[in-house]
Amino acid sequence: MPSTFTRTPAETERRDPGIGGKPPVDRRHTGGGGGGGGGDEPNRERRGPRDLLNRIRIFVFSALAGDLMFFAVLVALFYARQAGLRMDPRSHEFIGDWRPILLPRILYLNTGLLLLSSLTMERARRHIFREIDVLEEWLGLGQPALRRTLPWVGATLLLGIMFLIGQVVAWKQLTAQGFAFDRWSTPTSYFFYIITGLHAAHLLAGVAALALCLTTLGWLKRVEYRQIAVDATAWYWHTMSLAWILLLAVLATGQ
Repeated sequence: MPSTFTRTPAETERRDPGIGGKPPVDRRHTGGGGGGGGGDEPNRERRGPRDLLNRIRIFVFSALAGDLMFFAVLVALFYARQAGLRMDPRSHEFIGDWRPILLPRILYLNTGLLLLSSLTMERARRHIFREIDVLEEWLGLGQPALRRTLPWVGATLLLGIMFLIGQVVAWKQLTAQGFAFDRWSTPTSYFFYIITGLHAAHLLAGVAALALCLTTLGWLKRVEYRQIAVDATAWYWHTMSLAWILLLAVLATGQ
C-alpha cells in the first residue's frame, strides 16, 4: 500500500501566558543566512523609556563636561595671570601688579543657599523616580510622583534666585571697596568678576530650566517625559553647584 505523506503544521512555540507573555508564534524558517527581520526584534524590545533617559543623560553629561573644561581653562588663566609680571616704566624692573582682595562674606552665605538648593533638587529627582508613585501614575490612579516633586522643584527655583541676588549684592560690595569692573580695575577684581559672572550666567540658565520644568511638568502626559525633564535639570544643577564650590575655593586661596 503506497505511503501517504501528510504536511505537518509548523512547530508552534508557546509561552507562559503570564504578565508580559506573548501569544503563540509560528517558528518558521527564514531561508537561512540570518538575514531576516527577526534579528532586530531584541533591539526593538530594549528600546524604551530607559533607553531614551540614558541617551538624554549622555547628551547632558557631554555638555557639562565641556562646561567644566571651560571653567578649568579659566582657573588656569587665573593662576597664570597671578604669577605674571610687568615692567615698571620708572625702574625698568619687572614687578607684580596682583592685588589681593577681601572676598565679601555674603559669598559664603550664597554658597550655603546653593548647597541647600542642590539638596532640594535631589529630593525632587528622587520623588519623580519613586517606584510606588510611578506605578500609581502608570495605572491611572493619580499623580502622586508629580505632586511630591513640584514643591521641591519650586524650592530649588527660589533658592537659585536668592543665590543670584546674593551675587549681585557681592558685586556691589566689591565695587564699594574700590574694585569696580572697568578698564581701570586691577587684574584681581577683573578675574573675580569674570569667574563669578560666567558662573552666574550658567546658573541663570539653570534657573530658566527650573522655571520651564515647573510650568510644563503638569502638561507632560507621560511619566517618563517628566522623569527626563527633572533628571536632566537636576544633573545640570548639581554640576553648577560643584563648579561654584571649586571656583570659590580658587578665589579664596588664590589671592
